Amino acid sequence: MAKTVFITTAIDYTNSAPHIGHAYEKILADVIARYHRLKGESVFFLTGVDQHGQKVQQSAEREGVPPEQFVAGVTEQFIALWDKLDVRYDAWAATTDPLHKKCVQGMLQRLFDEGKIYKDKQVGFYSVRQEQFLTDKDRNEAGEFGPEWGEVEQREEENYYFKLAEHKQWLLDFIDARSKANNPFVVPDFRVAELRNAVEKIGDDSQSGSDRQSGSDLCISRPKSRLSWGIELPFDSDYVNYVWFDALTNYISFIGYDPTRSTISDQSAAFRDKWPALHVIGKDIMVPAHGIYWPIMLHALGFPDDQLPTLLVHGWWNISGAKMSKSLGNVVDPDLLIEKYGAEALRYYLMSDIGMGKDADFSEERLVERYNSELANSLGNLLNRTLSMASKYAASQLWTTAIRLNEGSKQIPASESIHVMTSPGQPVSLPSDSKELGLRDLIENLPKIYVAAMDSFLVSLGLVLPEEISAHCNRLVEKTAPWKLAKDPGQIDRLHAIVYHLAESLRIIAILISAVLPNAAHGIFDQLNWKMELSGKEERFRLEDAKWGGLPDRHVVGKPVPLFPRIER
Repeated sequence: MAKTVFITTAIDYTNSAPHIGHAYEKILADVIARYHRLKGESVFFLTGVDQHGQKVQQSAEREGVPPEQFVAGVTEQFIALWDKLDVRYDAWAATTDPLHKKCVQGMLQRLFDEGKIYKDKQVGFYSVRQEQFLTDKDRNEAGEFGPEWGEVEQREEENYYFKLAEHKQWLLDFIDARSKANNPFVVPDFRVAELRNAVEKIGDDSQSGSDRQSGSDLCISRPKSRLSWGIELPFDSDYVNYVWFDALTNYISFIGYDPTRSTISDQSAAFRDKWPALHVIGKDIMVPAHGIYWPIMLHALGFPDDQLPTLLVHGWWNISGAKMSKSLGNVVDPDLLIEKYGAEALRYYLMSDIGMGKDADFSEERLVERYNSELANSLGNLLNRTLSMASKYAASQLWTTAIRLNEGSKQIPASESIHVMTSPGQPVSLPSDSKELGLRDLIENLPKIYVAAMDSFLVSLGLVLPEEISAHCNRLVEKTAPWKLAKDPGQIDRLHAIVYHLAESLRIIAILISAVLPNAAHGIFDQLNWKMELSGKEERFRLEDAKWGGLPDRHVVGKPVPLFPRIER
């Protein structure tokens, strides 16, 4: 039995409302999950929210409500947005869940019992805003801590530390081994060098001391005297866990990891079926959280190297080259975009206008431009004209046996023909003055390229392929002028064959866009009157069906309904 493809996203911090970066990450993960299901694979997609922490506690205090109430309100916003964007996840991770709390405390107790967690004192300058100790490296050229750190105070505090530094060489070797095996720990692989350089710096006491002690061990606690909103340490009730063993652990706690079982083989079958995961994360949390802390945490718990996850690291959406931030007032609200343009328009833009792992500038004008050009004018126009021609010229029937070569008729050279499949599956020749640019060959080859692109997480490239088919079909219509053929009784078979080519191309396009534009894909199938018994269900689309000849002879299609109405601004 095939192993389940386990896909996770970084859980979203509930200190503020969702923005366009959150939407991009969730849509990307949703597209990857839908693609694997399109291939017929079992998929488990986990996402959720990170609900603990000092900033959440402070925000709740400012609003005069308990932290539980504050995070519940923000969580509702995330859930509502994913529903609007048609993000279909299989499980929801909320760090206040008792299941998660039990797993976190079990991991902490085990590592403490094994001597991998210890208590120590830290003295220095502390950024209240960033919740971290600072070092001289964090000072500006004037020798001061800049405004980005907010209020800075001297502080002496005892906390618990996880022994991070002793795993440095193992992590370097692990990163190198995965790269040599052509299975990099971090994707895209240009991120590997960045991660490796960060690992090399472990032990450099001059670096920022956010969660570090001498020797670069990891601080994992906060005293309850200043932070009560967290998971209590099982071995010291005066402290709560701080961030790392809480937030990162969601990837395994919600699929049934049992910290009392020391080996993977001892874990439940349900856990082993899903793990290891593909983590979809932003570049800002690769170092140090996911690229350093997380693999070392798993290694310390006894996870073997072949049971560590893969990090798919995406870039940022910027505004005029600058990162979006509340302080700059340039944060893009995905809810407003959905209200203006619809969820499918937003999904298409975010997946098509950025290269995997790279940054891109968000542009509302570009969103409208791509939607109108590639969806309304190209694909939508193709669907409308194809079904209109089928209705006008063939009573909405498709004919695969349109060409009947009479005895004694002139044979058409292969170089001047395209092929149409007859119902028994035998090709016959269709004359073509324009040679029709090899439509069927194009369609039979592009799905192979689509698979290679999507397997490599190159979603924007995967979307180019159905657009190429759509553009090619529209060129075919212009070159062959079916409205002229309809006036010549001797060209009626040729006319029917062209309409069949267009309809069959639309069926295949719907399959190829279904991961990114599920509602549009259903719309195309509905108008083609195809697989109606599965209407609205994801299993309606299968990649194995993206091959020529699916629509049968004399199949009756529906009437055209505008699928992508133009956006007028």
